[in-house]
Amino acid sequence: MLRKYLLASSILVVFVLLGAFLISSFGNGATGVPAGGENVKLGGTPQIGNQVTGAKALSQDFANVAKAVTPSVVAINVVTTGKERQRRMPQDFFHFFGPEFKAPEPQPSQGSGSGVIMTADGYICTNNHVIEDAKEGGIEVVLHDKVNFKAKLIGTDPLTDLAVIKIDGKGLPAAALGNSENVQVGEWVLAIGNPLGLTSSVTAGIVSAVGRGIGIIQDNYGIESFIQTDAAINPGNSGGALVNMNGEVIGINAAIATTNAYYQGYGFAVPVNLLKTVAGDIIKYGEVKRGYIGVQIGAVDQTLADALGLGDAKGVIVQGLVEDGAASAAGIQQGDVILMVDGKDVNKPNELQAIIAMHHQGDQVTLKIFRDGKTLEKKVTLRPRSGDQLAAQEKGDAKDESETKDEPSKSVSFEELGFTVRALSPQEKKSLDIETGVVVSDVKPFSEANKRGVGKGDVIIEADRKGVATPGELKKAIESRKSGDSVLLRVRRQADGSTPFVALQIPR
Repeated sequence: MLRKYLLASSILVVFVLLGAFLISSFGNGATGVPAGGENVKLGGTPQIGNQVTGAKALSQDFANVAKAVTPSVVAINVVTTGKERQRRMPQDFFHFFGPEFKAPEPQPSQGSGSGVIMTADGYICTNNHVIEDAKEGGIEVVLHDKVNFKAKLIGTDPLTDLAVIKIDGKGLPAAALGNSENVQVGEWVLAIGNPLGLTSSVTAGIVSAVGRGIGIIQDNYGIESFIQTDAAINPGNSGGALVNMNGEVIGINAAIATTNAYYQGYGFAVPVNLLKTVAGDIIKYGEVKRGYIGVQIGAVDQTLADALGLGDAKGVIVQGLVEDGAASAAGIQQGDVILMVDGKDVNKPNELQAIIAMHHQGDQVTLKIFRDGKTLEKKVTLRPRSGDQLAAQEKGDAKDESETKDEPSKSVSFEELGFTVRALSPQEKKSLDIETGVVVSDVKPFSEANKRGVGKGDVIIEADRKGVATPGELKKAIESRKSGDSVLLRVRRQADGSTPFVALQIPR
């Protein structure tokens, strides 16, 4: 007898990452004790232990996790007040996922999302954009067993897109909360929520990346350190659980990457350790008691590292200080490179933000910094947010007018770097409230200067940490560098008056 064989086909799914959207069925954007919650006990007991998975056993592992966690994930229906919101359409890479209003004028609308039960007595976490602008009495929670509750809004934190609501329940199945610091790229995860009106849906994928910043929270203080996954996530999944194979919540699903507002390959979840801090504060205080370090920071690439004498591209550079902020009080200086916080490496601005966001006002952190070729430690006591205004930075070395004979019309071009500068006129110095520097009069498109962020109208006030008073002084500083070297400039921005450091590499 001939045996028949069935040849199984495999499908290669090509994911395209083009835009990010918040993933409730409407709404945009999300207030928040160090991890653990300080007297606020969040989460329940794990229902399953570590599982050893094989080819066949993996299916059963998925089933065990889904069975254990799905009862802890709720559906949330919201009726809004009809307040006008900024609508963002899928025309660039990353956007909030907004409501599809059909009427030309703002009017009440209804949308839905998901939530995760955090305590047996009814505290539930979700995304801020799920419940944003909800009218009084307009939040309804539907449990896994289809029992309905009216929910009360406890507090929100737009900077992390998290919120906490409360229902009057007892003995509810609180989800077990994991440790997002242990999440590894490549590990299996499940996304559980209520996408597209399909309640209690479970999808599987892997962790695609950690610590991802996508620029979706439109606030200078926004905190983004998302867990990225390819588990299918769609509108309505917002606020639902991203779960590891131990049945522990490791993230709260918040956004998707898409060009059409639906699943195209990648989703993003707020890490659970950040949730613990935010939710713990909201439950205890009704708001987030977040501490701030008081710095404006930027990434360090190899060009900037070379210019600073740092060697490897690591850490984050302090581009500005908040007046009377924690960092300023601790002796942190503009141009310092923060390498570590409490023994943890930080190599991206959002990594530093996420670590600091899990601390309170009054907490002390230890920073390892690089300054002028040396590493040193600074202890910083975090302070409450005091405003967005950066401290005025010290000017370049002032010179007597007799020492700067350049006329404003005289200019110097740096063809290989792609920009031109000229001297500042006395009137410009007065209007800019600046004593020295040279103004950028032209920048070529796609040049080194253009790529590094030098803009027309910016004023270069330092080169390699020395004040620049004339185009000739800048020319001398740049020409002293060899091919392949980097020169460190300090630039006063025309747009906002900030004075960041910018590194330019001399062409090889």
